Amino acid sequence: MGILDQNKVKCETPNSPPMDPAHPHSLAFGSMGSSGGGCPVDHTKRQAWRSECPAKATDLVNDPQTADLDPTNMMPPPNQLPAPGQPFPLPIERVTSTIPKAGTENEHWVYPSPQMFWNAMLRKGWQWKEGDIEQKDMNAIINIHNANNEQAWREVLKWEALHATECLCPKLKSFSGKAQEFSPRARFRSWLGYELPFDRHDWIIDRCGKEIRYVIDYYDGGPVDKNSFKFALLDVRPAMDSFENVWDRMKVTYRRWRFQEEEPQHEKSH
Repeated sequence: MGILDQNKVKCETPNSPPMDPAHPHSLAFGSMGSSGGGCPVDHTKRQAWRSECPAKATDLVNDPQTADLDPTNMMPPPNQLPAPGQPFPLPIERVTSTIPKAGTENEHWVYPSPQMFWNAMLRKGWQWKEGDIEQKDMNAIINIHNANNEQAWREVLKWEALHATECLCPKLKSFSGKAQEFSPRARFRSWLGYELPFDRHDWIIDRCGKEIRYVIDYYDGGPVDKNSFKFALLDVRPAMDSFENVWDRMKVTYRRWRFQEEEPQHEKSH
């Protein structure tokens, strides 16, 4: 994400409640089965995708080599030039997201191009090796990156629908990657025998002047779907760092319980 687009923002707040964060494998993308052609990006290349995700600010902003990073997304200034020794050319076209940018009237975040993504990975210590990522893989990695962000935003909007009377147009202010900092919820699930997420992001949402932090855990959902580029299962929820956020999570938990109780009775009546 980086340079802004001037398209008019269309804010939506879905009426459906957030998917159940108690069961991340029911979240986000539904069935992750391969669509007949297998996975276009293997686990090695998924690691490369994760390594580009925004890093923790305190690890980078004090480093002279990374001091020019944008603090809102921990990305370097847009660099569309091929890197020295780059083995193949990469596209420089960028895709505009559906995510409105906080602090603006009518702008959206814009995703990085494959070339920008490549350069960002190099800045963070990644090195290309023979037989590693190919040109087609970079396009797939970009599509996976974009699909994950769009899905995360839709899940955020479901939570924000609880505050539609307060704010009809929440916006994303900043975000950071914390892949090595497992959330308490993720650690608790691991103690129960479930897998740990392969990545974590913290998003700061501007709720019409109020900053709300969201935690997003990314779980491996199996083979990447070649058509939708979906493979991750997302567990998106407001951080439990304020009474309001805790209350929201309690309300949603209660509503899910009520829905699960009412659903069998509804089926029996039919």
